Amino acid sequence: MSGNESAADVHTLVVDDEQEVADAYALRLRGYCDVETVYSGEAALSAVADTPVDIVLLDRHMPGMSGDDVLSELVARGYDGRVVMVTAVDPGIEVLDMPFDDYLCKPVDREDVRAVIDQQRRILAYETLGAYFSAEAKRAVLEAELDSETHREHERFVAVAEQAERLETRARRLLTDDEILAQFDEIDRGEM
Repeated sequence: MSGNESAADVHTLVVDDEQEVADAYALRLRGYCDVETVYSGEAALSAVADTPVDIVLLDRHMPGMSGDDVLSELVARGYDGRVVMVTAVDPGIEVLDMPFDDYLCKPVDREDVRAVIDQQRRILAYETLGAYFSAEAKRAVLEAELDSETHREHERFVAVAEQAERLETRARRLLTDDEILAQFDEIDRGEM
């Protein structure tokens, strides 16, 4: 990925009960990012549980499970991506208490929906990078200081090492420039 030209490695889920609307947003994103559409709140939760989703474009007003309900359930499940409400529901004061990351009022044109994907990709990349740096610094210093048998057999060390690996993979996928990762790798965290 170079610059703002593409967010191809970003996994985006468009959720809207109006199939034509969801498909229109997906069409605007086709070739720009990896996009999937679903047409209900229940299907959205299923999609997020089944595949890694970086950004959810979520309609608020849907029959059955509303977008507000989906948002609450995503938070309860520990969803670690970004949520953008894309809706015709005029926002009221209640949005102050809602844990979404951006709010777009319909209709949204092609440039704006792509811009919000790129913006949220960048934010998620840096959040992921921060979590990776924290986990990897702990893993690296313990690996340098302890004998290999001690850290290989310790459950928490193994969990942190696996978490660091997952976070690094996601950060590299989301970043357009991995120079910051190279700089992090150059820091000597060896014996003190």
